[in-house]
Amino acid sequence: MEYIIEQNVFELEDIFECGQCFRWNKEENGSYTGVFGNNVINVEKKENKVIFKGVCEGNIKDICTKYFDLDRDYTKIREELSKIDENLKISVEYGKGIRILNQDLWETIISFIISANNNIPRIKGIIERLSKKYGNKIVYDGKEYYTFPSPKQLKDVTVSDFRELGLGFRDIRLYETTKMILNEDVSLEKIENMKTEEAREELLKLSGVGPKVADCILLFSTLKRFDVFPIDVWVRRVMNDLYIRKEDETKVSKKEIQELADTKFGNLQGLAQQYLFYWKRDTA
Repeated sequence: MEYIIEQNVFELEDIFECGQCFRWNKEENGSYTGVFGNNVINVEKKENKVIFKGVCEGNIKDICTKYFDLDRDYTKIREELSKIDENLKISVEYGKGIRILNQDLWETIISFIISANNNIPRIKGIIERLSKKYGNKIVYDGKEYYTFPSPKQLKDVTVSDFRELGLGFRDIRLYETTKMILNEDVSLEKIENMKTEEAREELLKLSGVGPKVADCILLFSTLKRFDVFPIDVWVRRVMNDLYIRKEDETKVSKKEIQELADTKFGNLQGLAQQYLFYWKRDTA
């Protein structure tokens, strides 16, 4: 299966290395291969042509259009953000090919619980082992890939089973969150239709989900809420360096950052955060 489009706002590294996803890996030819849903897709960019090919459950055009948010006008978003100030203008130019993916809500929840106090190679390794052990195998281009396991596929997994995958203190959190979803203490379906604040409160009920993880889930999943501003150590540093300028950045409160983001970036603050974070992290 193959699908080719012309798209200016689409740079592989900007999309796959900006911290929003963990199942995409760079190939020797510069393309990226990833697993999402029941699909294994390889993405390559040649000039302004983007080539999608792989194994799909359904129509590759429809699947890639939804997942890569291809119907959204990112040129317009970039123009709007660039007008805010010089920092945004520079960061938008630096990460000009970023698109926010529509990732499965369940997978995003578990991935960002795993991401807490963790580094990207380790996060990717844990997710890969989890998928290989409990997901479904898909063969593409002579290689084996594994889908992310559903809550039902994890229903009999014990805390010690999770621990064997290298989860550390997160083992109990994955176990408890899986049980909460299976018991419908928290409904993923209902969260999809909630307003942002209500959806955040619901996500915070899940084991291992704090404010930053909840906001990452809201921004990077199919919930697609651009009116959230995930705050971690990096973002605090960036916001202090660029705007707040306190001598001791550890004295900058999350409330202070959130109020600034609300005022300055409004309902595009999630995207502003991504551009600023990606720019400053890479050029630090």
